[in-house]
Amino acid sequence: MRKILTVFALSMMCISNINAQELSNFNFGRRGAPAKSPEINGSKVTFRLAANHANSVSLSGNWMNGQRGGEPMKKGENGVWEVTIDTPPAEIYTYNFVVDGVSVNDPQNYMVQRDGTRYLNMLMVPGERTANYAEANKRGTVSYKWYDSKILGINRRVTVYTPYGYETNKKEKYPVLYLLHGAGGDEEAWTSMGRAAQIMDNLIEKGLAKPMIVVMPNGNPNQQAAQTLGLPNSNMNFRDRSNADAFVRSLCEEIVPFIEKEYRVIAKPESRAISGLSMGGGHTITATNLYPTMFDYICPQSAAGGTTIEQAKALKDAGVKLYFIACGTSDFLYDNSKKLDATLTECGLEHTFFQSEGGHVWSNWRLYLNTLAPLLFK
Repeated sequence: MRKILTVFALSMMCISNINAQELSNFNFGRRGAPAKSPEINGSKVTFRLAANHANSVSLSGNWMNGQRGGEPMKKGENGVWEVTIDTPPAEIYTYNFVVDGVSVNDPQNYMVQRDGTRYLNMLMVPGERTANYAEANKRGTVSYKWYDSKILGINRRVTVYTPYGYETNKKEKYPVLYLLHGAGGDEEAWTSMGRAAQIMDNLIEKGLAKPMIVVMPNGNPNQQAAQTLGLPNSNMNFRDRSNADAFVRSLCEEIVPFIEKEYRVIAKPESRAISGLSMGGGHTITATNLYPTMFDYICPQSAAGGTTIEQAKALKDAGVKLYFIACGTSDFLYDNSKKLDATLTECGLEHTFFQSEGGHVWSNWRLYLNTLAPLLFK
């Protein structure tokens, strides 16, 4: 018995030493309290980075409008580099440090978003604009579902947001918003950069939007899922005319039926909405042109693609309840949105053209979702 206890004690000591080594590795190079970063103090925000052996450190942020060289930082005590700048207007921004010419993230900031294969630190400035971008008190669920696509010939992943209470109220059925990303994005773009879950949670909690399911598919027809999963892409020939509108056909003929089978939804046009940004805006337009009776709520954002008079008339005849165009006035696709607006006006299809300042950026697309969601399913 004593021998068994001795072996057990030695085993626990080994485990303890291993854990201690891991903690030692994790804390290697740290001295004293970590450098708090970023730190917002009213009209000023301070960024810090502990880099004792660096020769130069600068701050680069997307609020700088392409400022060359970024904002130089000064080295202080304990090798902590620091810079204080004016707090930019309320919004979500991304930033990074440049250390001796190398871009690095802020190790003290746990808030990050993924843009393609890049992970970027976030600076969320509180204010009216970002009120619905923070976590709500009652939160829905973001999950991932896999489905087989015969049209695309691969097994694919889709992101699904279900509102607070979905799991507990087994009888209630919900309308669905199909929310599409732009070029370079994937099925996680709207939850990572778009803050879609937080926006929906806040709007629903405040009674500003109806509880709804939000489906965010991968709009790249050759991808099984986000590239971060390391899954191989299919060898789809995009020049083959038979592959034209392949994703849109898969969306309407496979994803919509899949969601309506797997989730408690109201499977009617008046309970289906579709919206997307840039490439996803083009997918939105194409899907509703090809399937004019499927969605009663149509909301292209900064959209590529267009609609003919005949296609617009088909939507009008189908009884579309809301056609919501959104675009920034300095967006390179603004003229495209103006043409769409003119076409819908010419055929007499009642619609809204929501215009904002700024260009082809997430600050606009978050605003559009925050604006259009309360208009859905009314």
